[in-house]
Amino acid sequence: MRARVGRGLIGPRRDRHVLRAGQLAALALPIGDDGVVIGTDQQQRPVTLGLSRPAPFDVVLVGGLWTAQVLALRVAGTGVRVAVETGRAQSWAALVQAAGGGHPCMVTHEVGRVAPQGPSVRGPVLVVRDCGMRPPRGRVASAPWQSVLTLLPYVSPVAPRLLEQADLVGIQRVSPDEAAEVGRVLALPRADVDALSSLPDWATLWCTRRSRQYVTTHATDTETGLLGAPRRVD
Repeated sequence: MRARVGRGLIGPRRDRHVLRAGQLAALALPIGDDGVVIGTDQQQRPVTLGLSRPAPFDVVLVGGLWTAQVLALRVAGTGVRVAVETGRAQSWAALVQAAGGGHPCMVTHEVGRVAPQGPSVRGPVLVVRDCGMRPPRGRVASAPWQSVLTLLPYVSPVAPRLLEQADLVGIQRVSPDEAAEVGRVLALPRADVDALSSLPDWATLWCTRRSRQYVTTHATDTETGLLGAPRRVD
């Protein structure tokens, strides 16, 4: 193959890839991440959860602090800023210090003291509300590129309202009475209602308005070193 001065080697001839101006509107490119792996399903396939979205997204987790912290740590690992609203900052201290390797990608705030986070497509935010059984109305709500995860330790009197309004609900082990209430609010089949009172510490039933899925969360060695073994009750 001979060379031409200033033009390099002669390569194969192919048609150019050209789009007409009218076709550009149909061209879509993925923006942001595809989510974090939150565990595996019943067929041992990875399950991902995308929390960086161009629309408001509310998640309610009725479960343990351990699961909420694993989710927060994994989300922070994708470059998302995590703001934790909590009345027990000491329970988050080690995680906040470890997350980001010295960079302030995860910060705790007192209940009711979360300032506007300024989310954007280049700087998505996750707000974790660890505010007990009756979380007060948050000053910072879900917004484009800012999801909110509300942690409830049990099915409190305010839980039905929060569950009905959420885009995604995670339920860990609850009592039979609580399971019945959750089943009523989320219209769960009887088999799922019965299963909720016997779930192991590392399992969560994730529900949307159209689907549901059991997920088993396996901690990495680093997560186990920071957070210990999976536990439903703190």
